[in-house]
Amino acid sequence: MGNLPKSVIINDDTMREGLQIESAAIPVEAKLRLLDALGQTGARVISIGSFAHPKWTPQMACIDEIAERFVPRPGVTYTAATFNKKGWDRADAYWPKLDVRSARRPRTNVELCDTFARRNYNRSQAQQIAAMDAVIAAARESGATEGAVGIGNPFGSNFEGPFSLAQRMDLLALMIGKWHAAGIRVTRVALLEAMGWNLPHTVREFMVAIRERWPEVTDFHMHLHNQRGATIASYYEALQLGATEFDTCLGGMGGCPYCGNGRAAGHVPTEDFVDLCHEMGIETGFDLDKLIEAVAVAEEVVGHPLWGHVSKSGPRPRGAALYPPGMPFVETLAEAAHFRKGPQVYAGQISPWKEGDPLLKG
Repeated sequence: MGNLPKSVIINDDTMREGLQIESAAIPVEAKLRLLDALGQTGARVISIGSFAHPKWTPQMACIDEIAERFVPRPGVTYTAATFNKKGWDRADAYWPKLDVRSARRPRTNVELCDTFARRNYNRSQAQQIAAMDAVIAAARESGATEGAVGIGNPFGSNFEGPFSLAQRMDLLALMIGKWHAAGIRVTRVALLEAMGWNLPHTVREFMVAIRERWPEVTDFHMHLHNQRGATIASYYEALQLGATEFDTCLGGMGGCPYCGNGRAAGHVPTEDFVDLCHEMGIETGFDLDKLIEAVAVAEEVVGHPLWGHVSKSGPRPRGAALYPPGMPFVETLAEAAHFRKGPQVYAGQISPWKEGDPLLKG
């Protein structure tokens, strides 16, 4: 089954990417309830949100109140997204409760789609490339021996169309070359896909090409949105090639206001990817049952159903959890929740068995 890792890091980004596309009217109390539920799932690192300007992200206008009021769970590192020095300083004011200091390697990010760079970051691709020099110089001055690069929307664009492997590799070569010129190895590549153009075969093709050209790259971070439904298959391919870090959201929450797909640009559901990893013998640190309960909390908080599968049908039943052979019909999603709510949810349904059938006694 390929070179599967023994364990992976799954970053659940519900509190940031999930909630930033939902209603800005969700009260702080509800967000704190969701954050606490996430803390019980076995997640190792949890982002509490982003320190973004409320004009552009009004859903995060309450981030300081969340940072002040949340109660940390033992063993969980809490962090937040920051996009500039001002945001970083705001977040760092909550140290050590909130940790935005522990970046493993300095990283530079460049969008392959110039249109998206301008829409999302208010700067051109050329400006992003030019900004790399200062980051790399600071890394060199700090004594860094390893760096990382992130390539945004490498597979295609809703505004510019598909990108070729040659285009991906050319941009990556430019970025990695700048690090090498400073005497710093690049050992980590992040694939940051907001527009849902990834496909399993293009992910494999790109990762294989990277490994062949730059054997020093040992870590891959996969942040692939899922608006066209191919991302869990793309993650499976990445697992086969040894990728060890993946971004997800409860129930497939998430989205992007800049890519043209809105809430349709969700993520792979955390519970579905955790289930997949566990079934393949890959450790995640998550408790799947508690993760499913967190999805139920998330649905109450956002006020609508989410899009995961395992949270609605349950894990594959084994042992004492096997369904009773004589159970009646199960049709609705409410009835399908018997795996967590008990048989009372399908009480009164008709039975597929004739009266007296021995299976009715099961």
